[in-house]
Amino acid sequence: MLTIRGLNQFYKQSHTLWDIDLDVNTGKCTCLMGRNGVGKTTLLNCIMGALPLASGEITYRGMALHTLPMEQRAKHGIGYVPQGRQIFPMLTVEENLQIGLPARPDRARKIPEFIYELFPVLKEMRQRRGGDLSGGQQQQLAVGRALVIDPKLLILDEPTEGIQPNIVTEIGDIIGKLNREMGLTVLLVEQKLPFVKKVADQFCILDRGRLVAKGQVDELSKELIKKYLTV
Repeated sequence: MLTIRGLNQFYKQSHTLWDIDLDVNTGKCTCLMGRNGVGKTTLLNCIMGALPLASGEITYRGMALHTLPMEQRAKHGIGYVPQGRQIFPMLTVEENLQIGLPARPDRARKIPEFIYELFPVLKEMRQRRGGDLSGGQQQQLAVGRALVIDPKLLILDEPTEGIQPNIVTEIGDIIGKLNREMGLTVLLVEQKLPFVKKVADQFCILDRGRLVAKGQVDELSKELIKKYLTV
């Protein structure tokens, strides 16, 4: 579904991503792993159009994604949950969810009921301001907002960061349901190994801006974990 070839990116004089080749297969959950500062979020920003490519290409469902303006990517079925959630704190839960509706291909103007079925707390709190929610509830809101557009590809940047264990479990269950039961393709940045092993099919490891290992999650060896993932 998503293919990256020869991607290079610079920040001022620093070469931050080096010749990245990555495949996100349709119907699979692929996890991008690595220590802090190795380029994971930078790569997602390139996919979403927030950063330009110095060279290389990104193909999405046969289309040259890297040539599209950033604001067009959601309309082509890419849902994005950024690091830190980035909800609108002064808007209500319902208003935060409604923001994604214009990107839907069917132009529906009503929040899909399945969002509230996945996250009952959002229905209970739909008239509360987003900034009044707990961190875990805000993360559920961020995921729900990405799902409102009816995505074919869901990209999540460290969805378990800074949230309580019970919500981590719930989000893992929901990602598994979306991927395995509903066929949604998922690209995930995550560092918690138990979570990765629970939800992901495939892994890719970045180190110092380079893709250094990839494979099936059950092939993630102790040697790779010690060399590239252990702090």
